[in-house]
Amino acid sequence: MLPTPEEVPGAGSRDTETRPAPEPLNRVQALINSADLVSGVDRLADPASSQQWLEAQGLIAPACFPTAEELSTIRGFREALRALVAHNSDGPAPTEEQLAPLNSIAHLATAHVQLDADGNVRMVPVGDGLPGRLLALLLVIADAQREGSWAHFKACANEGCRRAFYDRSRNHRSTWCDMGRCGNRVNNRMFRARRGHRDT
Repeated sequence: MLPTPEEVPGAGSRDTETRPAPEPLNRVQALINSADLVSGVDRLADPASSQQWLEAQGLIAPACFPTAEELSTIRGFREALRALVAHNSDGPAPTEEQLAPLNSIAHLATAHVQLDADGNVRMVPVGDGLPGRLLALLLVIADAQREGSWAHFKACANEGCRRAFYDRSRNHRSTWCDMGRCGNRVNNRMFRARRGHRDT
């Protein structure tokens, strides 16, 4: 059985998010924000540097290293999640191509019904491999959609940022950052990239 957020060291940590989603939706937020599109920093850039973070998030088994193929699967899954959350912020509906990584996991992995000691019914992924661990995140999303918190889980409207955040404002119209400041950060990154390309 997969560990719960409380059982995974660091998985429930909110210290890196200024606008964290509630547990366990914060696990989805952590995965999306593992790539900072503005700075270009990606926690999942390569198997060796990503192992500790993936283990802390419960996405790989303890003391295991992800293969390059598994890491590619996780990154594709992450960007599909980003497209879903962007839609919550009045962005376009995800395309079939964007959703393909999520549908692939949904077809690969299975779940079964489990009752806890209080008689609460929940779906639990079968198996300890990567498909089951990613399916667990889809089940978190399903629960969030059902109970209403999903609608408040958003992403920056700037396509060059798309940082995921949880909107706790009264009118639920909050944005991650104002477009001027966010746009300037993205433009500065693009300028540095172009300048670096010319210097080579």
